[in-house]
Amino acid sequence: MKRVCLALAALALAACQHGMEPVAFHAEGRPARLSDWHVVEVHDGKLQLNDGVVPYDLNTPLFTDYAHKLRTIWMPRGVSGKYEPVDTLDFPVGTVISKTFYYPRTSDGKFSDVARTDDYSRDFAGQGLDMANVRLIETRILVHRKDGWEAIPYVWNDTQTEATLARTGAVLPLTLVAARPEAGVPAREDFNYVVPDESQCASCHAQDWIDRKVHPIGPKARHINKNYRYADGEHNQLQHLVKVGYLGGVPALDTVPRDVDASDAKAPLDARARAWLDINCGHCHNPNGAANTTGLSLIHGTPENHELGICKPPTAAGQGTGNHFFDIVPGQPDASIIPYRLASTEPGTMMPEIGRSTADHEAIALVKAWIAAMPGTCTVLH
Repeated sequence: MKRVCLALAALALAACQHGMEPVAFHAEGRPARLSDWHVVEVHDGKLQLNDGVVPYDLNTPLFTDYAHKLRTIWMPRGVSGKYEPVDTLDFPVGTVISKTFYYPRTSDGKFSDVARTDDYSRDFAGQGLDMANVRLIETRILVHRKDGWEAIPYVWNDTQTEATLARTGAVLPLTLVAARPEAGVPAREDFNYVVPDESQCASCHAQDWIDRKVHPIGPKARHINKNYRYADGEHNQLQHLVKVGYLGGVPALDTVPRDVDASDAKAPLDARARAWLDINCGHCHNPNGAANTTGLSLIHGTPENHELGICKPPTAAGQGTGNHFFDIVPGQPDASIIPYRLASTEPGTMMPEIGRSTADHEAIALVKAWIAAMPGTCTVLH
């Protein structure tokens, strides 16, 4: 699990003046270069944010092979988003959301080696990501056009000066190097970082599997209802979006839902596991999502019963079950399908199906602990 070091992020992520052309909203087409958007660009040894580009963070992030992420929102003048209590915030046409995936570099400086760490303290320098300490992998643009949201992926070059359009995706061989020894976690792990192609984006970003329209996943009230250290101090992210004119209709914060930080050991175990499953699995496993036929719902607020997977048999047998009978067997994580699939990296078995090539060891331990603490038992009918 990753927890952003806000003390340094304050300086790093403030919108600032650095000579970029204004952010460009492209109403159609696929610009060949990331810099054609002028949202984030490399200048003076840093990946810098343009004026009006607002950074944000999630209480619990999606897992992507331990990559660090820099998320931003930009809107044209004269428009504003609307608060939604459950669904993605209602952002207007013209909104550009970016997410840059990157890794801290290792001490030996080998380009294919990337650090497996939740320490963000060396990522930033002044007003941007410090290119001396990070390797940029990809930046995904989500743009809200007249006919809906569109996802456009860009992959950074080896010189780390520009990211170019990658409509068919990309595969980048990398090696995760553990920043510190951990039991059960390899010190070095070779893997293929997979940049999804455009057609795969709907696999996660389609909130309704019937219309398959793309929507952002992270910017839901419960995911971004948290404090962030901006240049002028620490503020709640929702209130900050209101302040800069990007959001309206936000009620009193004590009435706004909030997922916890899954890596926060002080938070309740149940809330932590549910938060991780919500952000990593809930976009498919919900009544309208791509996995709605499974009858398994992992979104925030699902009752802790059969619908959540407790004593629920899978809809189809096969390698994905690991010969287990139920998604969750209370008190028996090793007999449960969900942690089995989270731990797998085999196609046809692993869950989520795309977006990772490695296993999230911390999340697996968390979900297992959650299941182990559940009371009750399941009955197998023969």
